[in-house]
Amino acid sequence: LSDCLACDSCMTSEEGARVFQQNQKEFFRVLNLNKKCDTSKHKVLAVSICPQSLPYFAAKFNLSVNEAARRLCGILKSLGVHYVFDTTIAADFSILESQREFVQRYQRRNQEEHALPMFASACPG
Repeated sequence: LSDCLACDSCMTSEEGARVFQQNQKEFFRVLNLNKKCDTSKHKVLAVSICPQSLPYFAAKFNLSVNEAARRLCGILKSLGVHYVFDTTIAADFSILESQREFVQRYQRRNQEEHALPMFASACPG
């Protein structure tokens, strides 16, 4: 979240409150609590990894992207994370939806004044 531009275009205030709770301090607080209590009382920790971050780690540590993903997953699991999700397919769906919307707008460009231009973005954070 430290890379977020705080443009407010990606979330509602309710989502913002949830995202605010998902920070490094809270993450490590829950990890430490989980280490101290019975496993039946553990809070489940799930981490999602965006496809843009893996090439960075791969380049930084001179690994293949698949090896970087494997190692990052292993590190997170060794810390106590229960689930690690790769969000590549979600990014693919987002691109497909943007493509679909653009084609629809392009086809309506002569009938609708505001069909084009179309601005689209994914959160750079």
